Amino acid sequence: MSPTKDEVFEKVQTALIDALAVDEEEVVLEATMIGDLGAESIDFLDIVFRLEKAFDIEIPRAELSAEDILTNEEYVQDGKVNAAGLEELKKRMPYINLSKFEENPAVQAFGSLLTVGDLCRYIESKVGAEG
Repeated sequence: MSPTKDEVFEKVQTALIDALAVDEEEVVLEATMIGDLGAESIDFLDIVFRLEKAFDIEIPRAELSAEDILTNEEYVQDGKVNAAGLEELKKRMPYINLSKFEENPAVQAFGSLLTVGDLCRYIESKVGAEG
């Protein structure tokens, strides 16, 4: 049986509390992983490991990372992601709301987009969460 969205959030929240040593009340859907919770690139390895164990799933690196798009000169000009790059990001990461990023698609700003809610939506898509 698939977990509910609440169960997904609870497991994601626990993984983030354990990996980032943050308080439960800090881990809300709107919190950004980097800006609000202080996650660094090394933390994402720990977070992915914890989520894989918690949900018994495999998380391919490419599904949570856009590094190959953000470093590809076909998709980036003058430090900004172009229209083709934005389309690739939307295809790869449909669980992230890119509307704010589209206003100023600076490569360096991309890392600060991912929220707890985005991570929950990603997991929900992997496990078929309901309600």
